Amino acid sequence: MSRPRRFGPHAIAAAALAASLLAGCAAPGPDRATAAGTSTAVTSEPGCGPGPVVLRARFETGFPLAKALADEFTRQHPAVTWDVREEQFAVLTQNAPRLLADDPPDLVRLPQVSDLVRDGLLRDLDGYAAWFGWDRWPPGQLRPMRVDPGGRPRGSGPLYATGFSTSVTGVFYNKDLAARIGFREPATLAEWDDALARAKAAGITPLAGFNSGAVGGLAFPLQSLMAAYGSPSEIDAWTFQRPGARIDTPANAEAVRHLWRWLRAGYFDADLNATDYARMLDRFTSGRALFLVDGDWESATLDRRMPGRVGFFLVPPVRAGDPRAAMSGPPTFGVPARAAHPDCAAAFLDWAVTDPVARETTVRVGGALPLGPVGAPVPPVEPGSVTAATLAAAEQVVANGTGMDFVANATGAILAESWTPRLQELAAGERGPDDLLGRVQADYTRQIGG
Repeated sequence: MSRPRRFGPHAIAAAALAASLLAGCAAPGPDRATAAGTSTAVTSEPGCGPGPVVLRARFETGFPLAKALADEFTRQHPAVTWDVREEQFAVLTQNAPRLLADDPPDLVRLPQVSDLVRDGLLRDLDGYAAWFGWDRWPPGQLRPMRVDPGGRPRGSGPLYATGFSTSVTGVFYNKDLAARIGFREPATLAEWDDALARAKAAGITPLAGFNSGAVGGLAFPLQSLMAAYGSPSEIDAWTFQRPGARIDTPANAEAVRHLWRWLRAGYFDADLNATDYARMLDRFTSGRALFLVDGDWESATLDRRMPGRVGFFLVPPVRAGDPRAAMSGPPTFGVPARAAHPDCAAAFLDWAVTDPVARETTVRVGGALPLGPVGAPVPPVEPGSVTAATLAAAEQVVANGTGMDFVANATGAILAESWTPRLQELAAGERGPDDLLGRVQADYTRQIGG
């Protein structure tokens, strides 16, 4: 059996080796569940063995990429089948610790890894990363899934999760509505503000948004504004629980006040706090809002439902010429410490980013840039499509090193227990902007115990 595949001149074409990897030439490796912080050496090529193997997985409802990849994996490797259960992200967030402790699957979509690492519930993937070559990817792609074995800080230490693609968030816009106000993609935040005001004056809802339930969506535009005013690395320092990092900085306070001005100006629908994600998306796709702050996971859907009618740009900076930052990183998948088939799960994760059909599926279904080394071939997309625009934006963020993790990933409970209710109060006019970040910081300090 050969050593792992490398992206190079023959790159993805050489991934035919993946067929032999999982067709039975490698025996299942030993069960190497380790305590958190123990490095896991991999001494023989991980695979699924001669089969049959049933991989148990927990995926997120409403995001079809993981299931599409699992189905393609079985098509190529019939000895491996799947037992998949899909759940809402909020349910995964709440149940992950108990699930991984009591009834661990082989692969699970993870909301946040720090607490799970601290409790020894996730497998250290460094051995697999060394074997397959994941540790030679651009460091920023996997940095959010590296965690000190004690659970904090994130951003360094062993690798406890990976993913299929590096998603990027930004601003989708309806080209038909944009033409009505003479919109051109903005170079600065002030230019975008001007477009929002002109849309409102023309009777067009400027921003589609959602903010209901336990997973409110105002954190997306807020974090985009925070990066426009400040530094994505400082935001990551807080999200990664680095000592001394704070969210209540002067730059972030300016971002909160900017969002508050948007709310006061009526740029979102009046029922924002009663609107869920699906309703927000429907409003945008039905032409009832000009802009949508969201991620490239919707690119394929928008190309299908609004072909040729959607554009995309990264949130512009305050100062023209400054690099644009964005929430960017893989939707996170981990292998539980007590998974029954860890080698097979790891082989699937590697196949998903090296196999040509898998990478094409990631672009076609997920609308996102597949993970892998710089220069790894990206499957072609339709010129002028919104998927083409989001792929270009993701490549720009990776090249500039201006990606950042989502602030909701700072702790397992910070989104549901702090960001969402605080932003719901702001949207309802129940509280002003000046103490929002201080209250989030207090919640964060209490949750991390420091």
